[in-house]
Amino acid sequence: MSRVGKKPINIPDGIEVKIDDSKITFKGKKEIKELETHGRVGIKMQDKQLVFSSLDNMPQSRAFWGTYRALANNIVIGLDSGFTKVLEINGVGYKASVSGKILELALGFSHPIKYPIPNNVEISVEKNTITIKGSDKQQIGQIAAEIREFRPPEPYKGKGVKYSDEVILRKAGKTSKK
Repeated sequence: MSRVGKKPINIPDGIEVKIDDSKITFKGKKEIKELETHGRVGIKMQDKQLVFSSLDNMPQSRAFWGTYRALANNIVIGLDSGFTKVLEINGVGYKASVSGKILELALGFSHPIKYPIPNNVEISVEKNTITIKGSDKQQIGQIAAEIREFRPPEPYKGKGVKYSDEVILRKAGKTSKK
């Protein structure tokens, strides 16, 4: 039994949910999102709660049950309050700035890195902190991972781009012979 799949999703005020066969449509203040379940799970709307059920007791069906419930919950949370990822830039001369729909990063290379900001995503920069906001959890995580990938933190001095809650295990440097 899926522990995640059993939990109903509370639908907050301001979000409309419409179920058409195997497609669920979520309508928020600014956006409309759809989740196609391909008929792999049962879906019901019961007094402002979205309830998912497994079609049979096969392992694949139980996996879909929890997965689609989690995806639907992420859509509801994204439309209601949104998701945020915070990245920190550490290093001498490393900096970031936003100009229009482009994030410019100076990370110690011979050229600045220009990262285009996708639609429905907000990126802001303050000092050495990049904040990424949006309603799609997967997209926000992917953008944060791509930005971090340009210069991952190195273990000796900790220079690079890291998540704000990431802990870098430091290594000891070289020691001189005495």
